[in-house]
Amino acid sequence: MEDVAVAHNVLSLLSSPHRDFLIRNNADQVKIESLKGKNIGLYFSASWCGPCRRFTPTLVEVYDETVSKGEFEIVFVSSDRDEDSFNGYFSKMPWLAIPFSDSETISSLKKLFQVRGIPSLVLLDEAGKLVTKTGVMLINEHGAEAYPFTSQRIHELKDQEQEARRNQTLTSILVSRSRDFLISSDGKKVLVSELEGKIVGLYFYSVVYNASANFTPKLLEVYKKLREKGEKFEVVGIPLDSDEESFKKGLESVAWLSLPFNDKSIDKLARYFELSALPTLVIIGEDGKTLHSNVAEVVEEHGIAAYPFTPDKFAELSEIDKAKEASQTLESILVSGEQDFVIAKDGVKVPVSELVGKTILLYFSAHWCPPCRAFLPKLIDAYQKIKEKDNSALEVIFISSDRDQDSFEAFFGGMPWLALPFGDSRKAFLSRKFKVSGIPKLVAIGSSGRTVTKEARDLVDLHGADAYPFTEERIKELETAEEEIAKGWPQKLKHESHEHELVLTRRRIYNCDGCDGQGRVWSFYCAECDFDLHPKCALENKESKHDEANDEDKSKHGWVCDGQVCTKA
Repeated sequence: MEDVAVAHNVLSLLSSPHRDFLIRNNADQVKIESLKGKNIGLYFSASWCGPCRRFTPTLVEVYDETVSKGEFEIVFVSSDRDEDSFNGYFSKMPWLAIPFSDSETISSLKKLFQVRGIPSLVLLDEAGKLVTKTGVMLINEHGAEAYPFTSQRIHELKDQEQEARRNQTLTSILVSRSRDFLISSDGKKVLVSELEGKIVGLYFYSVVYNASANFTPKLLEVYKKLREKGEKFEVVGIPLDSDEESFKKGLESVAWLSLPFNDKSIDKLARYFELSALPTLVIIGEDGKTLHSNVAEVVEEHGIAAYPFTPDKFAELSEIDKAKEASQTLESILVSGEQDFVIAKDGVKVPVSELVGKTILLYFSAHWCPPCRAFLPKLIDAYQKIKEKDNSALEVIFISSDRDQDSFEAFFGGMPWLALPFGDSRKAFLSRKFKVSGIPKLVAIGSSGRTVTKEARDLVDLHGADAYPFTEERIKELETAEEEIAKGWPQKLKHESHEHELVLTRRRIYNCDGCDGQGRVWSFYCAECDFDLHPKCALENKESKHDEANDEDKSKHGWVCDGQVCTKA
């Protein structure tokens, strides 16, 4: 491991027996000894690396701002695969480089500083001591403010950031060294100071991202209503788009303010608020402090009733939600105005009222989705087995995310159940209500009309038709039965197919490394190697070694295997 206390001799670090110089992109040579006393950034990068190509312009901008101060230099350490690629990429860089031909020095630097991924920026101080290997993150977070990139400066920035969080104001969040204004939808500049004393929503979005595109009209509706009521509420768009035309069109369609396109503060704010999803609506209170890290979901669900986004308001809304859940009926979630039906494959409308009293599975899926296509046969099998026992007990409703009517009809044509019509507006409501962020998703609604589970897909995957009616009580019954199955099995065993001890483990669904078949629930497992052996393979082998003469009479040992799972005899 590289010791931060070690002072590297820059000349020996960057030179070779036959070279005491670095090069510029115009082929000029620069003596390495001229770097003595400077802070140095070793930039490990390559033209074939997408993240490198995106980061290099940022680094160029920072370099241009700081190089004139004379205390900092960057040296490009290439991972390009050929000299032409090196030359083309290096031509965009204003700093120095180790010649592409000196692969030995390049390799030794990667090894010395343990470079396992690129882009990587290793920073050394004027004495040659390691400051940080995370220069890329430092530049992304602080840009030229991190200059002169010393340990002292990094500590100062961390202290400043902690201080800024403690004393956060709207100005500290939205004002930068080069900008003290926002822009309106008509392109005018509005001073950030004019927003002081208001509740402000910082809206992180992308025009081309569907979830943002769907949420924006809802937020705009809430924004306009609050403004009409005279509330001191403002929205500031934080655009994450890379296309300026898309940004301009998006801004023209709303009435709120925005950071300028491609503003340097955008990435900084995304990190500051630990952005993890789109859309995100951060609420800043009248005092400039963060009230909530993301109210997008609450605004989607409750609209203007979520204002003023305080803890007391959220507690009130939580009680409302609980009351709604307690009084939920099938018709309350599936009927909207005149949309009081679902359809069969022949297009016949089936009134929702005819489904009341049944267990309903809401199946969010689409033909273009490979996991959906893989799950469909399992769901059909479970559906048919349940219907064989009681034809009136269960129904499935397909809720499509297909891209067109033809795709919907083709996929629905292979299903034996009902569906919402393609493009039905109820889909958006149901997706929000059940927080559908990925497909396939299977939500179970009980015979009372209340939600039983939002994770019915996992239950069908694991238990098939046996999971019906998907209640907690039924799942506990199945888990108890599974525990019974495993009674008498060894907790650990050694097997000739694997070098380590295998531990009896609940593993849901897995591929057996012994027979390459699918196993579920129980596995003899090696966590270190991610090695699975399902009980049939593990115990069959063990029994055959102990008593080959009685190989056919396995039931007397307390278990019988059917190829999928071993059960007590």
